[in-house]
Amino acid sequence: MFKYIKRQWKYFVAKISGRAESNADPKVQLEQAIGEAHSQHKRLKEQAANVIANQKQSEIRLNKKMDELDKLNATARQALIMASDADKAGDADKATEYTNAAGTIADKLISVEGDVESLKAMVFESTQASDQAKAAVKQNSRLLQEKIAEKSKLMSQLDQAQMQEQMNSAMTQLTETVGDDVPTFNEVQEKIEARYSKAKASAELQEVSVESRVLEIEQATANVAAQGRLSELRAELGLDSGTQAEAVESGETQTG
Repeated sequence: MFKYIKRQWKYFVAKISGRAESNADPKVQLEQAIGEAHSQHKRLKEQAANVIANQKQSEIRLNKKMDELDKLNATARQALIMASDADKAGDADKATEYTNAAGTIADKLISVEGDVESLKAMVFESTQASDQAKAAVKQNSRLLQEKIAEKSKLMSQLDQAQMQEQMNSAMTQLTETVGDDVPTFNEVQEKIEARYSKAKASAELQEVSVESRVLEIEQATANVAAQGRLSELRAELGLDSGTQAEAVESGETQTG
C-alpha cells in the first residue's frame, strides 16, 4: 500500500511539474538559468578564494618556521662557540652549561626542521590546489560569458518564434471557426460570392426579359406595317373590300 501511494505521489508531482514546465515563460526561465550561472560562478570564486587563502597562510607559516629555524641554527652555533671558549679558558662548568644549552637547542632545531618539511609539502599541495582553483574560475568565467552571449541570441530567437506563432495564429483564425457567433473568413467570403453571383444572375435574367419584350414589339410593328401594305395592294387591285376590312381588323387586333 505504501509503495502504491509513493508511486502515485511521484506521478502526481511529475504531472504537476510537467504542466508547470509547459506553462512557464521561456524568458523567465532563461533569466533564472543565467542568474543561477552567476550564483554558481560566485560560489566557485568564494571556494577558490578560500583555497588561495589557505595557500597564502601555509606560505606565511612556512616563512615563520624558516625564520625560527635560522635563529635556532644561529643560537646553536653561538652556544657551541661559547662552550669552546669556556673550555679553552679552563671554565669547565660554563663549558658544560653551554654544551647542554646547545644540545637543547639542537633538539628544538630538529623539531622545527620537521615542521619546515611538513609545511613545505603543505605549501606545495596548496599551491597546486590554488593553481587549479584559479584555472577553474578562469574557465568558468569564460563559460559564463559564453552563456551571456548565447542568452542574447536565444532571446532574439524567442522573440522571432513568438512573432511567428502570432502570425500562425492569425492565419489559423482566418480559416478556422473563432466562435459559435463569429463566422470564419472563408465563410464570409463564400456568402459574399454567392450573393454576388445571385445578383448577377438576376440582372442577366432581367436583361433577357427586356430584350424579349423589345423583340415582341418590333415583330408586332412589322406585322402592322405588312398588313397595311397588303391593304394598299388590294385597293389598287380592286379586290373584295370585305376581305380587306377583315385583314385590317385582324391587324388592329394583333396590335392591341
